[in-house]
Amino acid sequence: MRNPSGTLMTRLTMEIAVACAAALAGAIVSYGSLEIGTGWGDAGPQPGYFPFYIGLFIVIASCGALIEAVIAQRHRKEVFLTREQGHRILTFFLPMLGFVAVSMVLGLYVGLALYLFGVMTIQGGYRIGKALTICMSTIVIFYFVFEKWFQVPLLKGPIEALLNIY
Repeated sequence: MRNPSGTLMTRLTMEIAVACAAALAGAIVSYGSLEIGTGWGDAGPQPGYFPFYIGLFIVIASCGALIEAVIAQRHRKEVFLTREQGHRILTFFLPMLGFVAVSMVLGLYVGLALYLFGVMTIQGGYRIGKALTICMSTIVIFYFVFEKWFQVPLLKGPIEALLNIY
C-alpha cells in the first residue's frame, strides 16, 4: 500500500496481517492435533490434547487482537513503515537471505566470508584489504572454536571438500 506521503503501510494494515497470520498458525496447530487425538483416553490426555487447545487459544486471541485493532485504529492513519525504513530493513534482510542461500549450497564458511566481505565493503565502507583480513580471520576463528575446540561440525560445501577440511 503506497501513498504519496512515502508510507508503505499503516499500523492498522500490519496489525490485521499479524493477527490473521497468528490465527492461521493456531488453526494449523489445532488441525494437525486432530490427527493424533485430542480427547481423553484411559491413560489420560491423548498426544494432541494440549496442542489442540493451545492452537485454539491462539486463534481466539488472534481474533480478539484483530477486533481490537479494527476498533482502535479504524479512524487513525498511523504510519507503521515508511519507504526509508523499508529500505533500511531490506539492506539488512537481503544480504542475510543471500548468506543463508549461499551457505546452503557452498557451506557456512564460504557463505560467512562472502556475507562479511559484502557487508563490510558495500555497507560499511571498509577497504578491501581490511575486509579480507577480517573475513579470513573470522573464518579461521570459527573453524578452530567450533570444529576443533568444541567439536561441533559446521555446514560444509564443495570448497571445504576440495581442501580436505572435515
